[in-house]
Amino acid sequence: MRVATNAYTDSMLNQFNILTARQNALQNQAATGLRIQSASDDPAAMESTLRDLSQKAAQNQYASNIGTLQTRATAVYNVMQSLQTISNRASEIATSAGSPTASPAQLDNYANEVQQLIQQAAQLMNTKDPASGQYLFSGTNSTQTPYLTTTDVNGNITAVTYHGNASVNQVEIAPGTTVSADVPGENTGTSGARGLITDGTSGADLFNHLISLQNNLQSGNTAAITSTDSANLQKDENNLLYQISNNGAVQNHLTSAATFAANQSSSLDQMISNSSSADLVQTMVQLSQAQTAYQAALQSSAKIMQLSLLNYLP
Repeated sequence: MRVATNAYTDSMLNQFNILTARQNALQNQAATGLRIQSASDDPAAMESTLRDLSQKAAQNQYASNIGTLQTRATAVYNVMQSLQTISNRASEIATSAGSPTASPAQLDNYANEVQQLIQQAAQLMNTKDPASGQYLFSGTNSTQTPYLTTTDVNGNITAVTYHGNASVNQVEIAPGTTVSADVPGENTGTSGARGLITDGTSGADLFNHLISLQNNLQSGNTAAITSTDSANLQKDENNLLYQISNNGAVQNHLTSAATFAANQSSSLDQMISNSSSADLVQTMVQLSQAQTAYQAALQSSAKIMQLSLLNYLP
């Protein structure tokens, strides 16, 4: 059978192209550490890698949500602790003022101190989230200042009005799992998140109870302080204890969720690596083999191309 000269040349060039492409692919694997450069390299592995990458992106978002909630929950907790200090002091004042030995001057001093406690509590309840700059206790109406105070001509606070709502934002921290670190300042209903200052379930109404205590101190009505104010302030204390305990449970949940998210992210990284990463040792062996084959092809082709019919004439 006669073989045309250009047929051999075309075949030789085709083989060179195949060997060159193989070397380039292996060199890219060695340089990038990736076994898959395109879907055609391994369609099944590429599908698995893309799926894992999508899950990884979702996991990163969950981790970000958890971090944001942890920051917010900590800020809420700090306010709760300060409010608890105010509530405890108000109860101490009510107990002391109810004593028969309390003088009018002492009652006036106590009234002035309660006035300061009300101002401090109002400032605390208007705290903003350090991360987002939104108000912590306005419910979902987080751009609205939660509490505004009304004063009389003498500068005494006569009312503290809530301008938020009783709803709270729920944030997804895992598939199908949402958590809220928020607490509304007021919820006069019996369902939903309990209010931090005013709560219909527990009977808490810290600002109005403090204002009542202030008014009774100013008027010297120690009987009302003993019979009414002390009991109402106890409701506020109990509500704050509940809120602090609930915040602690939320923070524990977020800590566990953060650990789980980190473990999931690590597992996905390993799965992505297993699907797409090259085995460097195996890649280098295959690259060496490909280079040897290429060199052998060059040498054999060079020898063959030097031959002609003249080499076989006697």
